[in-house]
Amino acid sequence: MDILPEDVPAGDSVEDRRIRSRLIKQFYFQWMGKNKDKRVFNNSLNDYIYVKYISVNETAGHAALRYFSTLAVLQLDAVLPNAVLKYSRPVNPNKKNQRGFKRMLILEYMCPAIGLVRLTVGQKGSDDSKVQYCITAIEVGRKKQSSLL
Repeated sequence: MDILPEDVPAGDSVEDRRIRSRLIKQFYFQWMGKNKDKRVFNNSLNDYIYVKYISVNETAGHAALRYFSTLAVLQLDAVLPNAVLKYSRPVNPNKKNQRGFKRMLILEYMCPAIGLVRLTVGQKGSDDSKVQYCITAIEVGRKKQSSLL
């Protein structure tokens, strides 16, 4: 079963967010089933970005809060290889999920019909591998949002 934009509830109710979270997790598990290596080569980083459990967990928690962020996740095959590195920052020591990383890499991708999407990638301290941490839509103008709904 493929998840289509019309399957994603656009409201802000707790139930809509719960459904979006469930759809995001379902999408990732389908994606992982089709992509046995669970990685995609990113042109800007000139390296692979791995999709792991933390990718699913963190993204489902954040992207489910907003309709357009959920739609951005459904564009994973475009976002992962084409997002461009904007900057890197140290990990937040207060966030338990960032403890295995030495840096957080912030990449952006202009997603058609959604807007600017932020891809956060964690760089592991042990082997410098890159792990997708979170995907969210960051610049969706109010006028643009209403015209897309």
